[in-house]
Amino acid sequence: MERLRRTELPIGRRSILKAALAIAPAIAVGGRVRAGGPAPRLPAEPGLPLLHGVAMHGRPALPAGFEHLPYVRPDAPKGGRITQGAAGTFDTLNPYVYRGVAAQGLRGFVYESLLARSFDEPFSMYGLIAETIELPDDRSFVVFHVDPRARFSDGEPVGADDLLFTFELLRDHGHPSFRANYRRVTAANVEDARTIRFDLPPEDRELPLVLGLMPVLPMHATDLRRFEETSFKPIAGTGPYIVSNVDPGRSITYRRDPNYWGRDLNVNRGLNNFDEVRYDYYRDDSTMFEAFKKGLIDIRLEGDPTRWTTGYAFPAVKRGEVVPEGFESGLPWGMNAFVFNTRKPVFADVRVREALGELFDYEWLDKNIFDGATTRTQSYFEGSELASTGRPADARERELLKPFPGAVREDVLEGRWGAPVSDGAGRDRERLRAALDGLKEAGWILKGGDLVRASTGEPLRFEILVDSKDHERLALAFSRNLERAGVKATVRLVEAVNGFRRRQIYDFDMIIYNWYSSLSPGLEQRKFWGERAADSPGERNYMGVKEPAIDAMIDALITARERADFVSAVRALDRVLLSGFYVVPLFHLKERWIARWKQIERPETTPLFGPVTDTWWRSPATAG
Repeated sequence: MERLRRTELPIGRRSILKAALAIAPAIAVGGRVRAGGPAPRLPAEPGLPLLHGVAMHGRPALPAGFEHLPYVRPDAPKGGRITQGAAGTFDTLNPYVYRGVAAQGLRGFVYESLLARSFDEPFSMYGLIAETIELPDDRSFVVFHVDPRARFSDGEPVGADDLLFTFELLRDHGHPSFRANYRRVTAANVEDARTIRFDLPPEDRELPLVLGLMPVLPMHATDLRRFEETSFKPIAGTGPYIVSNVDPGRSITYRRDPNYWGRDLNVNRGLNNFDEVRYDYYRDDSTMFEAFKKGLIDIRLEGDPTRWTTGYAFPAVKRGEVVPEGFESGLPWGMNAFVFNTRKPVFADVRVREALGELFDYEWLDKNIFDGATTRTQSYFEGSELASTGRPADARERELLKPFPGAVREDVLEGRWGAPVSDGAGRDRERLRAALDGLKEAGWILKGGDLVRASTGEPLRFEILVDSKDHERLALAFSRNLERAGVKATVRLVEAVNGFRRRQIYDFDMIIYNWYSSLSPGLEQRKFWGERAADSPGERNYMGVKEPAIDAMIDALITARERADFVSAVRALDRVLLSGFYVVPLFHLKERWIARWKQIERPETTPLFGPVTDTWWRSPATAG
């Protein structure tokens, strides 16, 4: 097949993807457009410096020319294999489309992003495929300069046309998350063989970093016609590993690429230490735990509090062959909670929501079900500097909240509020009395053992919708607590698909849900708590909150340029959410738990995000 000339694909004037589709057979079998010439030495935009990294707020912590990331062992031994476990199955090797379940490890091992993230900073990225970046102060555009050394695993060089091709492919045919993010870009143009520019909308300061996380797929070796189909044929990537063996749905093995172009980059020193990485799939988590105990899996991330406190006394642990460790991190735990659907009249009154929260007996639950291994969640950004609880609002927070009197309660503003604490006996009369007092103030009274509305005699009843046995257990415990106050809460267990569909259209009274969080919350906060999301099916404003103060705080955090202003805006958002009592907070783990067989070793330093297993290695004595 004749190789394609650059002139056959006009770059920057019209869609490179549309042009490629017109000649898709040639592209799919190896035809390539490539512009030659030296790497650009000057900025594409006069007056702008070439940056080695970029941070969401302020500047990245590491200087240009840094030796290695601060949490790695730069001279870590290399060799051997690590085997990890995964629950369920997989049916595709394409992690960038909606269809199918992709195998673990493809992102990072096979496919790299333009920039590499540091896990010791809230949201900072450094040059990887893109050697340097240009970014003006207003972030109205971003320019990426491709490292001239960058290669795909088939040896072909990476060019700016590959970046534009990938951008348009994922924008038009990728997973919905890519489509939503990339459609925010107003224009994309290839400036030369190794330079691409993205023009961005005003006040979207996160988007340059989102683009920095974009993978690069090869224009010359991507089957466009079948891109959205499931496939066990991997697309060539730029990463440190290649797929060496696939047992469909059961296991996948990655082999380190001896010709990996980026092995000597500072962002890669101390990483990618195993010759092989294998993922074995198991039917369920219990089966996977048994495989770990037998040594079939090398490391295990544990998320079950009961298992952590009672299940790690098997012989290999006692002999010191397995090392269970707890790690602290600065990451938020998120908000795991019972969620009130305030669209329902029964939950429209904040006094009712707060009073019902008094009846959740966390202390009994932690002692009797989780053996004391959990901690009560008190903030939507629990466990991080973004949490507002336990500290009074600073001057910047108060200034942001000033236009919204009454949006934050005084005890929340002063950092004095905390979730109710029971005696742990399961029948705390003080908590019951507090709940009944609050309900009475809201117009509800006990009558014949039932809690009824004083004006109409209507009983307070609702349904807790759950889609797992673990959630059912929590809901039943809460239901028994509620019954003591005359509240009838029915627990309905449905299949996961049914539960998902009902959540999508807000067809529930109460659910259990966990909103994830990060150290750099951004536009997703509008989907979680924004007024528009409350009336839009498919969003995650499950509580149905419509509060102008919330929208204003989200706007403030999105537009913040310095970290201090950003932190104040997030804390102010946290205070408004807590003051609305839209949820009954549940709990989180005390630490992040990992158990490993001792032949797998790790660096002494744990980064801000917690342990990063890509920095671990196999003991040389066992690597053969």
